[in-house]
Amino acid sequence: MGKPAKNLLIIMSDEHNPKMLGCAGHPIVETPNLDRLAARGTRFSSAYCASPVCIPARASFAVGKYIHEIGYADNADAYDGAIPSWHHKLRDRGHKVVSIGKLHFREEGEDHGFSEEIIPMHIVEGKGDLMGLVRSDLPVRKGAYKMADLAGPGESQYTFYDREIAARAQVWLREQATAEHDKPWVLFVSFVAPHFPLTAPPEHFYKYYDQALPLPKLYAHDQRPTHPYQVDYRKSFNYDDYFDAVKLKKALAGYYGLCSFLDENIGKVLQALDDAGLTDDTRVIYTSDHGDNLGSRGMWGKSTLFEEAAGVPLIMAGPDVPAGKAIDTPVSHVDAYPYILEAVGAATPALLEGFPGVSLQALAEGAQPDRNVLSEYHGMGSATGAFMIRHGQYKYIYYVDYPAQLFDLKADPEELHDLGSDPAHAATREICHARLMAMCDPVAVDKRVRKRQAELLEANGGRDYVVRRGDLGFSPPPGAAITFD
Repeated sequence: MGKPAKNLLIIMSDEHNPKMLGCAGHPIVETPNLDRLAARGTRFSSAYCASPVCIPARASFAVGKYIHEIGYADNADAYDGAIPSWHHKLRDRGHKVVSIGKLHFREEGEDHGFSEEIIPMHIVEGKGDLMGLVRSDLPVRKGAYKMADLAGPGESQYTFYDREIAARAQVWLREQATAEHDKPWVLFVSFVAPHFPLTAPPEHFYKYYDQALPLPKLYAHDQRPTHPYQVDYRKSFNYDDYFDAVKLKKALAGYYGLCSFLDENIGKVLQALDDAGLTDDTRVIYTSDHGDNLGSRGMWGKSTLFEEAAGVPLIMAGPDVPAGKAIDTPVSHVDAYPYILEAVGAATPALLEGFPGVSLQALAEGAQPDRNVLSEYHGMGSATGAFMIRHGQYKYIYYVDYPAQLFDLKADPEELHDLGSDPAHAATREICHARLMAMCDPVAVDKRVRKRQAELLEANGGRDYVVRRGDLGFSPPPGAAITFD
């Protein structure tokens, strides 16, 4: 990087579909603060998480490696600090590294590498979503009704939690960030919006509910793709069984409203940074752990490898970051790891060796490495391991037990036409498959993950107990009641 060391503010949201940004061209959703951040920095328009579900995505972001390299493959196997993270490495080198908000690691009391964890949200009972360990004869989610029934105007446990996160971040920036520090600090602020429940503060909800809203893409039953992976997911996470026209509009307005609510809170944090006189000495990264299907193809939530779920918003700004740029080179959350170390002046060769990422700074400055980025999925609602790579304009999705898919994102950015069985694209599929195999052996990874899941399932009472235990629909924030369905 060769740039002066500066402070670093990392803001992460939860389940923010990368298309739902004003600066990404969305015709409805209003995100003025993120738009301003993008205008003074660089936005990556083809950015991906390592896995489209909370725990694996956050573990990969922390450690800087792909899921097949580190484990933590599903929402019942959370990061526990056993593999050193960038938090560990910076803290151990004298940097103040503080988190505020959702982490979704295993439990409090473990050393996750932060100097301090402020109002952290970790997985339920240190166990998380045990039903995700069941990978055959997939159980139907009892809590799926909450997606439709809770959509509407108001406040939820999550909006209250996000308000507290924003408040704590503002206080920290005004009182702690301005104190004397021997080395640049890192503040990780992690919100839960726009993750469901789709209950949005009224001032944001009605802004969208009071206008005509288009149906989600391929939402009609006769339009929905019949690939077995998507069929499995829709049957297990049967959110859409509970929707009618009124609830559908409430859900869309709720999600859009939560995107604007998130943007409001991010604006408060960025304003506090500015009021503290730290903007010129601080680089900023904004991203989300993964996206959300938001009804597209009849699916809600995450857990697919379409752009809506595996894609993430990714914006960086601050000293030495190219301003007003949009980069369409595919990038990954693993690329954040080398950049974080570089940004605060800790990127020694020893700390970067063996990591797959390419620094976001280099990518922002135009680097186009000959590599592929990968997202993989092994969790809830899936009966088979799924692996996706970007190769140029193409997205290739390999399923261990189902037919592969191929999409030409240049000609078909909405992924409406699956080329997975098109004879005219056989050569492209072969090239993509060889590229995937050069990164990992999907069959071997799937076997290893399933072995780990079987062990965890047995340790937690077996299939029958786990299914009876049920699911929460969404993890409760600190201090909230835990109620399974």
